[in-house]
Amino acid sequence: MLTVGVDIGGTSVRAGVVDPRGSVLDTSRAPTPAGERALEDAIVAAVEEVADRHAVNAVGLAVAGFIASDRRTVRFAPHLAWRQADVADRMSDRLGMPVVLEHDANAAALAEHRFGAARGAKTAVLVAIGTGIGAALLLNGEVFRGAYGVAPELGHLRVVPDGRPCPCGKNGCWERYCSGTALSATAVELLAKHPGVSTVLAREAAGDSRAVTGRRVAGAARDGDPLAKRAMADLARWLGEGLALVADVYDPEVIVIGGGVSTSAPLFLDDARERYSAVVTGAGHRPLARIRTAQLGDDAGIVGAATLAREMATSMTSQTASQTNSQTNSRAAKNHSRRS
Repeated sequence: MLTVGVDIGGTSVRAGVVDPRGSVLDTSRAPTPAGERALEDAIVAAVEEVADRHAVNAVGLAVAGFIASDRRTVRFAPHLAWRQADVADRMSDRLGMPVVLEHDANAAALAEHRFGAARGAKTAVLVAIGTGIGAALLLNGEVFRGAYGVAPELGHLRVVPDGRPCPCGKNGCWERYCSGTALSATAVELLAKHPGVSTVLAREAAGDSRAVTGRRVAGAARDGDPLAKRAMADLARWLGEGLALVADVYDPEVIVIGGGVSTSAPLFLDDARERYSAVVTGAGHRPLARIRTAQLGDDAGIVGAATLAREMATSMTSQTASQTNSQTNSRAAKNHSRRS
């Protein structure tokens, strides 16, 4: 059975046809529109483009936002137009096939568990480091969503009281110190204190500090820039500190590091592992989680959403078959009773 997974982010809508082995066979992409109707039109167009070339049975949507526990409604998506929107039913009506929703980090975690870095692990945590931090928790291979579908928001654990302000309204959240945005902020702060250390980043920041992006800092660190390397070391420290908190609460078997920043893992992951192993509760006297980078890359959300869609479609088919058998048996029993 082929299904479609759609990764819906703030900048693009990406649809992919996925087979039962987790392979992406075909894709389509479009920019993410601003309006609610326009966004749904873009999703329909992306799905129909690949569905015209493949026989697909169901669709899964990986959404960067809060999803209700029944996976039918988008409660809130900070970078999308939906607010308390019954997206699954609306999309199902328009596409003519079953549709299921999932938080994008949950979808990525499910994909990594079935086909990637967390395969076979009973307890696993995904930490997706990008503009902020997305996170997911798998218990016995099942996604844990919490009572209302929004768990776990690990990026908003407060690691620095009265620290950097966060768009969530709090100060000192983990993602303010460990993300692409954090990497940029740290580099700008270091440039203000030590303007002569990095001529490359200082020259770029002179025109506009927004030019010092996390991607640019990572590139400078690869080139050996001393200030960029210090910024990367700071990210590694906070990643290790945060992972220790995660391990204290969940004690996972595997922690998967994904997201755009994970492509720079050789610059920070070894230092983060060292920090994590030093500060976790019971350091030196307990088994430590394996910390691995994600294997499915940008396709993880698509693969996870399509996998959920396949499971939903299979379940619906089984229920229909069971109901049909039950009705057939009931009719047969009535006919037998009449003949008797």
